[in-house]
Amino acid sequence: MKENMLTDRERDAQLAIARQVKGLRQGRRWSLDELASRSGVSKGMLVQIEGARTNPSIGTLCRVAESFGVSIGRLLEAEPEPVVKIVGAEEPAVLWRGPDGGTGRLLRGVNDPAFVEVWDWRMAPGEEHDSGDHTPRTREIIHVHAGELETEIDGTAYRVTVGETIDFQADRPHRYRNSGPVEAVLTMVVVMPQGEHDRRA
Repeated sequence: MKENMLTDRERDAQLAIARQVKGLRQGRRWSLDELASRSGVSKGMLVQIEGARTNPSIGTLCRVAESFGVSIGRLLEAEPEPVVKIVGAEEPAVLWRGPDGGTGRLLRGVNDPAFVEVWDWRMAPGEEHDSGDHTPRTREIIHVHAGELETEIDGTAYRVTVGETIDFQADRPHRYRNSGPVEAVLTMVVVMPQGEHDRRA
């Protein structure tokens, strides 16, 4: 997505990600090369992220967050977490856009006492998203509110329809596709183990 096409909220998210990634990296005294090696994200992309010159994909954000041992939500936080937080309906930025208008928004991500993310996904018919693999022992739980979802995990496809929930180990390649004729509306919960993750290992 071109920078001049970003909404104000998406630009704010881009700036927050830039600050957090640079701060987390420098706090660990990692060079860009070290972070690139740990995350599997190229140094060039990391330079773009820290300079707030790109809108990184969810997959890229996952890899960077996992290498620091934090949730994507931590990368989006502009300030320390309060005791109570109410997230407005329009507050979460769009972190994924499908070619036909679908969106993926991180409603909330927390780091304490566990790493948990809650996502709102809306996928137009035929849209798909390749999620790759996450940190070992990561789990995803997806509830389908409308439409249907085809979830492929390790090469096996599972059809999830309205009212159904799928729970699976997400530390293996997986992808989602709206295989139905209407918009798929989903709530996704991602639960991750604590601790830094080094993809070189």
